[in-house]
Amino acid sequence: MGQSAEFGKFLKVMRARLSPDDAGAQESGGARRVPGLRREEVARLSGVSTDYYTRLEQGRNIHPSKAVLDSVARALRLDAGEQAHMMDLLEHCASSAGSPGPVQKVRPALRQLLDAVGDVPALVLGRRADVLAGNRLAHLLFADFAALPAAERNLTRWIILDPAAGALFRDWKTVAAEAVGALRMDVGRHPNDPQTNHLVGELAVHSEHFRQWWAGHRVATRSAGTVRLHHPVVGDLELNFETLSLPDDPDQLLRVYSAKAGSPSSDALTLLNFGDMGAQAEVSTPEPARREGS
Repeated sequence: MGQSAEFGKFLKVMRARLSPDDAGAQESGGARRVPGLRREEVARLSGVSTDYYTRLEQGRNIHPSKAVLDSVARALRLDAGEQAHMMDLLEHCASSAGSPGPVQKVRPALRQLLDAVGDVPALVLGRRADVLAGNRLAHLLFADFAALPAAERNLTRWIILDPAAGALFRDWKTVAAEAVGALRMDVGRHPNDPQTNHLVGELAVHSEHFRQWWAGHRVATRSAGTVRLHHPVVGDLELNFETLSLPDDPDQLLRVYSAKAGSPSSDALTLLNFGDMGAQAEVSTPEPARREGS
């Protein structure tokens, strides 16, 4: 395992968020000049020396054992996702700038599956939540990602920067913060990726919310849940989502949204789906030829 400055920054932020009471640490003497635990308190809870823990936070090239890392994770009250992110930062650190990865492609059979589940919105997400494909209902519900420039076909970018997304998600801050947390996880697994760095830079320039969330080193791993929407055409919806890993397609996820059968949200999806199909049919069907003299 290598060591990285990002690993040290992550430990420091996680330490700052905990009070001695939160961590079950005995108060050290003296006034506290910074929020959170002191380094010596984390070291004591982790069973290592203060010097050793300090070197971890400073990004020194040391090689902590799994037992030490587990102890630090417990001391900092890391959840499973945060602990996995900590390990990613340690294991996948890179000393030089990365090169663009291979272009991600969606298998024809997977595109066929998207069309087959046309009664529910479905997306295929790639690295850093790039939208690789989606069915027609997903485009009607969210955005027509296929019509956007290639650099803008990213779910996180759309959620944070597009005002339409801000109006669509009734709990926008929660959804956006989780999207940023998922991006953090991707950075940990693929450090120094040029496309990711460009995306992070663009979001940081244009969004104060993003800057705050990014500085907090929050990670998010929620693969299922509920979203509340207010769609401009069909009104309020409450949809469940499931995010499925695709074992044969590395770094690709299938996200499917559904509504409880017989619910108003299910009726709204049906209206959105078939209402649009009816509108398309009306536009594409030519008027019958008028007879002369009629």
